[in-house]
Amino acid sequence: MQLYKKILLALDLTEECAQLREKARMLAEANDAALYLAHVIEPLSFAYGGDVPIDLGVIQQQLDEHAHKSLASYADKLGYPITEQMVITGHIETEIHRIAEEREVDLILVGSHGRHGLALLLGSTANGILHGAKCDVLAVRIST
Repeated sequence: MQLYKKILLALDLTEECAQLREKARMLAEANDAALYLAHVIEPLSFAYGGDVPIDLGVIQQQLDEHAHKSLASYADKLGYPITEQMVITGHIETEIHRIAEEREVDLILVGSHGRHGLALLLGSTANGILHGAKCDVLAVRIST
């Protein structure tokens, strides 16, 4: 019985996300699932507002190009066919939920740094993805 037909691997493209490769490949193989990779870039305007005296467009474009290259490299090392690779600009949790719904994903796989104390109270990206998802979410602990 196939438990998950479509798996979305949400990546932050840090060095630590390499720890998700084996888990994603094993889950996808065990379920003969379609595997989607997604990285969301938050717009620089989110961080800096609209009051920056420089053009953020060029920097945003460079971030986008770097993310596409990093995601392609990650996919090459995964050892499993990728159905779709996506680099999206927007709010991380919102975009991951949107992608999951549009592609009718059964499982979202995301790394979690296992924060404690104040960071836990304020919430994390993995926590935000978990609470708004309409499908299963597997948060894999990332060791630093």
